[in-house]
Amino acid sequence: MAGLPVLGAAVLLLALLAAGGAIPPPEEAARMARFVLHNCDWGALATLSAQEGLRGRPFANIFSLSDGPPGPFSGSGVPYLYLTDMEISVQDLEINSNASLTVSLAQTPYCKKHRYDPQNPLCAHIIFCGSIVKVNDSEAGLAKKALFSRHPEMESWPKDHNWFFAKFNITNIWVLDYFGGLKIVTPEEYYSVKP
Repeated sequence: MAGLPVLGAAVLLLALLAAGGAIPPPEEAARMARFVLHNCDWGALATLSAQEGLRGRPFANIFSLSDGPPGPFSGSGVPYLYLTDMEISVQDLEINSNASLTVSLAQTPYCKKHRYDPQNPLCAHIIFCGSIVKVNDSEAGLAKKALFSRHPEMESWPKDHNWFFAKFNITNIWVLDYFGGLKIVTPEEYYSVKP
């Protein structure tokens, strides 16, 4: 029974993506960035490795994320993560908090429906650059609601792993959603629009 709200949200997302009209047009790059992030449940986070034998080399890893509960217009645009110091990428971030985060509509039904390869620009993907920061106490409730509404399993993860809420502090945004190259969106433009 606990999975019903999540299932309902997934059905709503599938309906929105299947409608075709829900995808912002290519000329609205900031809206596209917000839309793609809000419709993705995970992303590839790249750090500079601090691990022996890999030190200073790029290292990408998959992380669950959320900018808010599922549903249209409910996203904040802030990518929240649930992390532990035991995770290898988090150990990298303790040395250098700079990172990039890539999210793509390839993880949604949209690209398969249209037979877009994940590398096809029409299968929109967004690259964020910035840093990972722990959220403060006043933002922890928002992060918890955003993440646990999409990833309910997280609530049962081992308490002795010292999980904490973090966010991706966005400084640069690149949008690839059409032919002709990347579009640059400022954080100010990004946060001023709704998906």
